[in-house]
Amino acid sequence: MQLTLQAIDESGHSVENAKMRLQILTRSQNPWFTTDFPISEGTTLLDLEALAPKGELQIQQMLPIRGTYQLLVDVMPIVPNAFAPIHQTLTLSVPENWVKYRNFGILAAILLAAGLGGGWLIGSGQPIQPGEIAPQRVRLLLSGVTVVAIAALLYVNISAELGQSHRSMAMSHMTEDVPTSDKPSKVQSQGLEMQLSGDSSATVGQLAKLQVGVIDVKTKQPVTDVALRIKTTQLENNWVAFAYQGIPDSTGKLAWQQQFFDGAPHNIEVEVAPQPTSTRRFQPFQVAQNIPVEGVAPPLVVRLISLAYMTGIVGVGLLLGLWLQRRRTQQSPPTLKRSFS
Repeated sequence: MQLTLQAIDESGHSVENAKMRLQILTRSQNPWFTTDFPISEGTTLLDLEALAPKGELQIQQMLPIRGTYQLLVDVMPIVPNAFAPIHQTLTLSVPENWVKYRNFGILAAILLAAGLGGGWLIGSGQPIQPGEIAPQRVRLLLSGVTVVAIAALLYVNISAELGQSHRSMAMSHMTEDVPTSDKPSKVQSQGLEMQLSGDSSATVGQLAKLQVGVIDVKTKQPVTDVALRIKTTQLENNWVAFAYQGIPDSTGKLAWQQQFFDGAPHNIEVEVAPQPTSTRRFQPFQVAQNIPVEGVAPPLVVRLISLAYMTGIVGVGLLLGLWLQRRRTQQSPPTLKRSFS
C-alpha cells in the first residue's frame, strides 16, 4: 500500500523544514477472531523518523492483517519554535480477503456434512444385539471421532511444545540457510562510504532496528546532500514489504525500526544517489543485507479456540442429522406384519 502523509498549516499550505515520525500499530489482539498473523496483532509494524523538507512523508508498506490500523504521526520543526509541534492519530481500515471467507465456507460445509452424516447414522435406529450398548456402526463412528479428537489435541500440544523447544535451534541454523546478498553492507565508492547496520536477525512480532549512514571518505564528515532509497523484500515470494525514499539527518544517518511479520528471510537494500539540487555528482550505488526472520507459532489458546470452532460445527451437524432422522422416523407410516401359524 502506498501511503502519503502531508502536514498542512492553518492557511492550507504545507509545513516546510519539518521532521516527521510515523508509527504504524496493528489491530488489537482478539483470540476469538484471530488473523493469519496472530503474533503481529497488537504490535508496532513500523517506527520511522525522517526529515520532511516539504512537510511530506511517503512510504510503501505491506499491511499483513485485516482490521483497523492506528497511525501515530508527530510533526516537529527542524528550526526550534518555527511552528507548534503537531501530534495526530489516524486510522486505516483493511478488509479481509474474500478468498479467506470462501475457504472457511468450504471447510465449514465439509465439517457440517461430516457431522450430519454421523447424526443420521446414529439416529437410524439400528437393532442392538444382545450384550451391546449401541449398534456396531454407531460404536465404530464414535470410536473414530474419539480417535480424531485425541489426535488433534495431541497435535496441538506437541506442535506447540516442539515449536518452543526448537526455536533456538532453528534460529542458530537460520543464518547459515539464508543466502548471502550479492551486495555488501558497507561500500566505498566515488569518495563516499555508505554502511547499513543494525540487527542482523529478527523475530516476528518484534521491531528490528536498522540504520544507514553516509560519510565523506576524505574528510570523514557526514554527508547530507544525498537521497536514500530503502527497499525491504521478502525473499521466498519476492514481494516488497517496505519502501521509502528520504534524506539523511545532520549526522548523515537515517534510522528506522520495522517488523518482519512473515517468518521468512528478507533482503534490505539501500541505494544512495545525488539530490537534484546538490553540487555533488556521482553514480548511484547500493548496500544490502539479508536478514533471517524467526517465525513464532500461534499461542496455544488460539489453536484450542480454533479447534473448538471446528468441533462445534461438527456438533451442529451431528444434532441436525439426529433431528432429521427422528423427523423421518416419525413421519414414516406404520407397517403391518402378518404371521401364519
